[in-house]
Order: sequence, then C-alpha cells, then structure tokens
Amino acid sequence: MNISFETPALWAHNEFEFAQLGDKRRNKRLVNIAEHLAAAPGGTLPQAFPALADLKAAYRFFGQRGVTFDQVIDPHVQRTRDACRQAGEYLIIEDTTCLDYSGHRCAENLGVIGDGGGRGFDLHSALAVRIEAWTPEQRPQGTIVGLFDQQCRTPRPAPKGETRSQRLKRPRKSQVWAFGFKSAGCPPPGCQWIYTGDRETDCYEPMQICLVHGVDFVVRSCQNRVLDQKAEYLDEAVAKAPVLGRSTIELRARPGVPARTAIVETRSTRVDFKAPYRPGTPVPPLKNIGVVEVREVDVPLTVKEPLHWVLLTSLPCGTFEEAQRVVGCYTGRWWIEEYHKALKSGAGVEDSQLGKADRLEVLIAILAVVAIRLLGTKMLARSRPDSYEAAESFGPEILEVLEKKLKLVKPNWTNKNVVIAIARLGGFLARKSDGMPGWQTIWRGWQRLFWMCQGAELMRL
Repeated sequence: MNISFETPALWAHNEFEFAQLGDKRRNKRLVNIAEHLAAAPGGTLPQAFPALADLKAAYRFFGQRGVTFDQVIDPHVQRTRDACRQAGEYLIIEDTTCLDYSGHRCAENLGVIGDGGGRGFDLHSALAVRIEAWTPEQRPQGTIVGLFDQQCRTPRPAPKGETRSQRLKRPRKSQVWAFGFKSAGCPPPGCQWIYTGDRETDCYEPMQICLVHGVDFVVRSCQNRVLDQKAEYLDEAVAKAPVLGRSTIELRARPGVPARTAIVETRSTRVDFKAPYRPGTPVPPLKNIGVVEVREVDVPLTVKEPLHWVLLTSLPCGTFEEAQRVVGCYTGRWWIEEYHKALKSGAGVEDSQLGKADRLEVLIAILAVVAIRLLGTKMLARSRPDSYEAAESFGPEILEVLEKKLKLVKPNWTNKNVVIAIARLGGFLARKSDGMPGWQTIWRGWQRLFWMCQGAELMRL
C-alpha cells in the first residue's frame, strides 16, 4: 500500500507511533496531532483542532522539553532508509530551503537567514526517490520514498574578523551536505544510491563521503577547480573534451521566466582534482571524476541566460547515452523543489504562530512528513498512471463517494483517474488541454473528499 493514499489516522500511526519520546502518552498525542494536520493542513493549530480541548492539548505537547525535532522526524527517516535498501535505483536529492518567520515578531530564539535580515530556520533535506523507469531520452521516472535525512538549523552570523584557518576549524554550513550517509552506511548489493545536488554541493567533503560509502553522485560544479598533477583548471579540460551529441532539455517555468525547450551540446571527460587544504590530517585528491558539460546552442534572442551546466559525477559518462543519464539524474532535482512547494504552500509550514523556536521545530518535523504524503500522491499518478494502488488503498466506499459526487458512470479507477477525480473536488476542470492537476488542487480536493466521507459515516450512525 502506498502511504500517500492511507487514511490520515492510519498514515499518522505508521509514521509516528514508534517515535522515541520517553512516554507512550506523548506518542499517542503526536499521532493525534499528525492525523489532524494531515486531514486539515495549513500550518496553524486552530485550523486543525476545532475542539478547544484538543487544541490546548496540542499546545501542551509542543511546550514539553522532552520532545525535539530529531525525535519526531527519526521514525520517518528510518522507514525511508529501510525502503531504500530494497533492490533498485534511488536518487537522493539534497537541498536547503529557508523557513521565514520574520513576520512573527514575538517568536524567540530564531536563526538568521537570507542576507542576514530575516529570522527563521535553514531546513536541509535529502529526498529519496525510487527510479521506476528511464525514458528514451534518459530522464528518470520515479516515486517518492520519503526523507532520507533532514536537519533543521538556526543559523547564526559568522564571527567578525575570523581568518580562513579559524573558519575551517569551526562547524560550517557546508558540512551538512551528504551527512546522512555517515549514519545510513553503504547501500547493500543490488541497490544503487545516486546523490544529487546543486552548486552549493560543490565541496570536497560531499563527494569524498559518497566515494567512501559506495554512493554514486551527480553534483553541479560552481568552482573552476585545480586539476591534480597538471598545470590546468577544470574549465580548460572541459573545453578540450569532444562533443558527444546534441539533445533537448525541458526547462521548467520560474518566476518571470516561462518554460521552454533548450537545444544543448554535451561533452564529457574524466579528471583528477587536487586535494584542498584542511587543517590537521591531509586529505586525498579526488581521482577519476567524470565531468559532463551541457551547453545551450542556437539560443533564442529572448533568452538572457543560456543553459550551461558542468556536472561532476562518479557515474560512467564516456558515451552519449551515459552522459545523457548523468544529465537525467540532475534534472531530477525538480522533485525536491516540488517538495519545498508542498511544504510551504500546501502544508503551510511558515504560517504557525508558535512563540519559541524549539516548539516551531517540532511542528516543522510533523509538517515535513505531511508534505511527503502530499507530494507522493501527485507523483504516483505520474509514474504509474495505469496501475490501481490508489483504488485498492481507498476501498469501494470512498470511491463510491467520488463516483456519486462527480456523477461518473462506471469509472476506471486507475491511479491517474483517482487523482484527477480528487483534484476536480479541489477546483480542477479536467479539460483535455489542462494536463495533469497541480498538487494544490489535489490537496484541496483530498480534504473535501475526507470531509464528505466523515459526513457519510455520521449519517450511518
């Protein structure tokens, strides 16, 4: 059964029942809170708890000292890692997003975010996606597994006047990248983990951690690194590499930039990188690292920033097909961007008015898993549209409510059709030109469906 389609009560029990909170009553309360937030997302507790007694109990839970972010998120992380040890290919996509509570002036002990003027948290997430298939263009199609790792930090300003040596000795933001593999260990035989990161990940430590733990990686370069035992830099080596072929890349829309299709040339080579300086024990160089350059050609006059990626990888990249698969792994980064949208707009993680940072962290941990449930719903319809997991999980009574509400005649309840029907309850028009629904309409429709099911159940009493 896919956890995306479980009832809120069953989902909350499976995700949080075994949290190590030191008291069974705390576990019971955590499960109750997660169930209500899953059924009525929005980030604010009064919205999720219409009954005053339940609302007060939730506030007491978040005020307890023995409950932390790590304790709440850990059961989900462990479930995800166990699932990723089953045979198959997995993308472990890592990124950081800022959770901004600057408008919540009464909140205490928040960190410094953005350019130093914001208040909130840095939420560092590693999202696990199981690759179900590869398209002919070597683009991955997958399903959401869960959070392989997640850390919520309250960043503080760097000390003024510190030297480079002092900066390297203290804990740094870059040290969180690929950190989850240290506790997760190595992938078992028959299982491939591919770590994927954007330009912030272009540090020595993440790539070294991956190599030590038998994890493949695809990291976008942002530095013109010095090559080992050669008097040249990365850009020079890439420029000498032969062109393997041309292809197209679908670029998603961004604020102020419409979606478009880019025509690109692909080059590849392999290099050795010189070891960076680290205080104390010298570190070894990075040997035999693949480099794949993707550069846009025939650029339209309306495009101000042509596409240009330089990807560092441990995967094979000597042929055009191998290089295309490396590029495909990097394009899979959009999954974690969708996760951040689900967390902020769907689960409403930045809307809470809790007054202290430690209480907000616990709520963030619950909503982080709620957002996984939301995103998994959308992705299952994309990756396995003609399968029937959704219908089997919902059961005939819930499907009957959908059928009668939408006046459907003998519907074929595939995953795709179930999600479209739910989205119609949330305002999706389902015209031929509309494509697949967005996750916001899916979530709104899901809420209304469960409300209707609860009403039907009360009518039978």
